Amino acid sequence: MTATGPEPAQPLTSEEVELTECARDTIDRVTDAGPDEDGIHTMGAAVRSADGRMFSGVNLYHFTGGPCAELVALGSARAAGATEITHIVAVGNHGRGPIGPCGRDRQILFDHYPQIRVILPTPDGVRSVAISDLMPFATAWSLEDGSTTA
Repeated sequence: MTATGPEPAQPLTSEEVELTECARDTIDRVTDAGPDEDGIHTMGAAVRSADGRMFSGVNLYHFTGGPCAELVALGSARAAGATEITHIVAVGNHGRGPIGPCGRDRQILFDHYPQIRVILPTPDGVRSVAISDLMPFATAWSLEDGSTTA
């Protein structure tokens, strides 16, 4: 972080490229439909813990709103004992590349992992950005007492 806040959008480091490849490999292994077909698994995600371990997950599409790949990857990390997550990326199947998290996932990341960096496409290419940059006017929810602040 800088003295005024989080580091701005940055080109990917080798570790961030490795995390992106992990997410891509995950969705490539489980994609269950062709490019022009609907599928159950269309997104893969990967997270990196503070100790360097990587965990991945895939979405489970359902018309009622199944879990996003990012949340599955976060759950996988927590189930393995990882409590501090530093980076996250989601990748679309069929070579669609990194895709930014949906609004629900952004709010969850902001509330639970306020220091996390998100890998996503920008006008300058794929970059790593602080979650706070994706949520400039977010309401923060306190995990301790359930209070909110703007």
